Amino acid sequence: MASGVAVSDAVVEAFTQMKMKHDNKYIIMRISEDFTEIVVESTVKESEYDDFVSVLPKDDCRYAIYDFDYKLKDGGERSKLLFYVWCPDSSKIKSKMLYAASKDALKSKLVGFHYEIQATDLEEVEYDEIFEKVSAGGTK
Repeated sequence: MASGVAVSDAVVEAFTQMKMKHDNKYIIMRISEDFTEIVVESTVKESEYDDFVSVLPKDDCRYAIYDFDYKLKDGGERSKLLFYVWCPDSSKIKSKMLYAASKDALKSKLVGFHYEIQATDLEEVEYDEIFEKVSAGGTK
């Protein structure tokens, strides 16, 4: 906890529930207004990928876990939990620094996600871009 920001129990519970039961499509997390802990901002049970991307704030940072479903070239289906660190270029420097410094504390509590996605603009979270990263071009 280099930043001094703790991870709330609700975050760990929401992630564990999602990992075990796949009952949420995504979880959005933020640092609380008093900068003391990472809290759940929202959970969504059903959503398309574009809907998830559209809720990421344009001028502020967030963390997210997304249950990413995709098909392989051979027709097989896969699902992977992705950890997003969203810090758009337009967000405040203090916010970017705090989210970067708090990321490791959060990651250490969220055991079991498959990939980390760090993004600063919408192009970096486009479906095709993420698909290439997590599936090696549809082969795994």
